[in-house]
Amino acid sequence: MYESQIIKKVKEARQITDPRKKDASPTVVDFGAVQFVVPRHFGFCYGVENAIDIAYRTVEQNPDKTIYLLSEMIHNPTVNQELQNKGVEFLFETDGTERIPISSLTPDDIVIVPAFGTTVEIQKKLEAQGIDPYQYDTTCPFVEKVWKRGRQLGKKGNALVIHGKYRHEETRATFSHTSKNAPCVVVLNPDEAREIADFMLEKRPIEEFHQKYQEKCTEGFDPRTDLQQFGVINQTTMLASETKEVMQVLKDAAIEKFGEANIDQHFADTSDTLCYATNENQSATYGLLETGADLALVVGGYNSSNTMHLVELLESTFPTYHIRDASELISEREIRHFNQWDKEIKTTENWLPTDTSPLRVIITSGASCPDVLVDEVILEVLSHFDDIKPLKEALKPFEQVTETEKEAG
Repeated sequence: MYESQIIKKVKEARQITDPRKKDASPTVVDFGAVQFVVPRHFGFCYGVENAIDIAYRTVEQNPDKTIYLLSEMIHNPTVNQELQNKGVEFLFETDGTERIPISSLTPDDIVIVPAFGTTVEIQKKLEAQGIDPYQYDTTCPFVEKVWKRGRQLGKKGNALVIHGKYRHEETRATFSHTSKNAPCVVVLNPDEAREIADFMLEKRPIEEFHQKYQEKCTEGFDPRTDLQQFGVINQTTMLASETKEVMQVLKDAAIEKFGEANIDQHFADTSDTLCYATNENQSATYGLLETGADLALVVGGYNSSNTMHLVELLESTFPTYHIRDASELISEREIRHFNQWDKEIKTTENWLPTDTSPLRVIITSGASCPDVLVDEVILEVLSHFDDIKPLKEALKPFEQVTETEKEAG
């Protein structure tokens, strides 16, 4: 349903020429007047594909049942709207606000847990209604891996620092699952990690911690005592480079407090819990910063954390626009796009340079964005130019790669 004509060919060709994923360089799709620079990794990850597959299969196999999603399937409006069009209803808003009371459900109803997972509290409410929360569970395996490591660390006496957005569905779920076994605190970025380090080292009054982090930590959390032994885990869609910085800031504080010789007794190495797909997509985006381009288009939901991080990386070098889909390209003069810093949708004029030849456009997408939406954006950009190669001609190099592989068996 979400397969594309253009991006599919590019990805297939790259898989053939670089099966071990060692070449991080981008691909250029040349339409003559416009060249699209495509990163090595982007778009749907395994966790998202798996979640969509389970959700659609559930709908198809249960035409006579009432089907609910706890909240958005993934942070992509197209996918969520398609599911709603098929009769699926959402129980919660993304911020946790209840839309339909769980108490109104019956044991015959089906509830799909989204890719972000859900909290222990909601699982128990579903069970109280006679609904198995694990029967239609699409929680990403990499999210579950973080939970598992958090539980392991907690049982060994560690506290946990969670790098994430504390109102995000995934972070709420991670906090719920790990706080059963460990004292926890959520930090948004390296700056907040430095604050926690100062509290840990008693360089700032503890009253400041209680004022700022009261809603973001387990009851009674005290960085001076709880961070005697701890580890850092993350919301899988955060910038991996930021998570590593958070880890390093807090490890340095632990070294200052306990000494480098004893650091292994106080700080747990959790670097292997970082999501490989998020890491690959972000690394490929860093690779784009070294290429020449006139602008960048990032396609994805406006509440998609991983998409916003791709925008954050690219806008340091290029005019960058975060768009939901091709409908945001109003004309060659106007583009509607999301500004994450002001948290509002803006309209920008003269976004598309039509007097540059060839125009080079970076195009990428978040992990919850179907490739077909990227195709539609490419075709919409091309519609504003006359002197372009036909689609078949532009894709010919990639067709040849895939045809050669087919001939080789």
